[in-house]
Amino acid sequence: MKSNDNYTQMDENKFEKSISELEKSHDLVCLFCAQQGKRFVLYYIFEKGKQLLMMTKHLTGTTATSIAAQFPSACWYEREIRDGFGIEFDGLQDRRPLLLHEPYPDGFHPLLKSFKNQKIHTKKDVIDSYPFMPITGEGIYHIPVGPVHAGIIEPGHFRFSVIGETIFNLEIRVFYKHRGIEKLAEGKQPRECIAIAEAISGDESVANAVAFCMAMEKISEITVSARAMGLRTILLELERIYSHLGDLAGMIIDVAYPVGASAFFILREDIFQLNELLTDSRFMRGMMDIGGLKRDIEQDKLRQAGEFLTTFVQRFKKAVEAVQVPSVIDRLDNTGIVKRELVRPLHLTGPIARAAGVAIDTRRDHPYGDYSKVPIRLGEKGDVLSRFEVKTAEISDAVAIIRQVIASLPLAERRAVLPIKDGDACSLVEAARGQTMHWVSIKKGVIDRYKVRTASFCNWRAIEHAVLGNIVPDFPLINKSMNLSYAGTDL
Repeated sequence: MKSNDNYTQMDENKFEKSISELEKSHDLVCLFCAQQGKRFVLYYIFEKGKQLLMMTKHLTGTTATSIAAQFPSACWYEREIRDGFGIEFDGLQDRRPLLLHEPYPDGFHPLLKSFKNQKIHTKKDVIDSYPFMPITGEGIYHIPVGPVHAGIIEPGHFRFSVIGETIFNLEIRVFYKHRGIEKLAEGKQPRECIAIAEAISGDESVANAVAFCMAMEKISEITVSARAMGLRTILLELERIYSHLGDLAGMIIDVAYPVGASAFFILREDIFQLNELLTDSRFMRGMMDIGGLKRDIEQDKLRQAGEFLTTFVQRFKKAVEAVQVPSVIDRLDNTGIVKRELVRPLHLTGPIARAAGVAIDTRRDHPYGDYSKVPIRLGEKGDVLSRFEVKTAEISDAVAIIRQVIASLPLAERRAVLPIKDGDACSLVEAARGQTMHWVSIKKGVIDRYKVRTASFCNWRAIEHAVLGNIVPDFPLINKSMNLSYAGTDL
């Protein structure tokens, strides 16, 4: 298998010593499993600034040592591997199922090579027996919300423990619709999987497609043209803009100021129409390809985009000014605080981390595309107001990046379609919600293992902390300020 140069390989014989040392200085980017024959290999990817480290652990059986005590974010990864492959982790305190809910058959592990995609015969008349954390005491009562919600929304269960109106504890349960995305990719030609990447989360279509293509380009040593990199950057930033606009509108709606939110909704619709002009798709699907793009974007359309963004900036500025009123600020300020010290152990990324004052951004830390310089916008308190301000600033920055790329974009050039090689690689992309990781392994020209970890997988844990001490009516506002994806978590 071809080695990859975008991370440093560590000696697995020094596993325990290395974990203790890494705990002091590194973040756990991802932990996942791959099956090689009848044996299993665990992959640990760590990050420190611009440095990536990978450690592999070849298992002789179906047990491994948990690292959740050193890296709390490992808990969900280890539970995911336990469900997917049947591997037990010694020392893992939380052994509840993660992605396999009660109706799944006993002994079912969908990521094993022995399992082929087919109809699953689930258990009938199963009673939900998930053991939520017991919270008892005088005056404490519980509010179960979901998994079925009143709006058009994916399933997620929120178990609030409340004293009066104040939230004392929150425990979330997601993963209600395991779609088998990673399993679906196995055995497919790499280009077939671009559409699978786009389907991971609807409003992260570009980010996931780019991340998949980047991993493939590293494996096959394919150089992407300057124009294609520029066009990818434009589409990535348009995705960031419409995502953040939806978040801003949602926050203002949830403080009962729909008039103020309407301007953001209108701007978002205009961005969708611009997306369709450039790509024939409101969500910019069907554009990415290994080695560049499937088709070019005409210069006249790019010129129209530049002209639109000139007027967009002024309209956006007015929309932001219109909601700068005391009644709105009072609801956002000091609500839903994510403490800075939670960022590293939970590997929080994106606006959630930056609003807490932590300067991390994959576009700067692990440069890709056409990002020559990316300003890092930081908040101070990690509250809803900080997230609102960070996202507001990032929309303006995204517009500036797009206009700069359009102005310097080279002319189209002919692209040769190069063969796909065997090997493995990981790629990191800064989606609107934060850092997204894709890892691809190619054997005999087809995908052997495809692992995806979107920002939401880690960021969901932040909301359990952010709501503490807040009142129940503020939960929708806190939730909207984070814009966590169910689909991007439950693959």
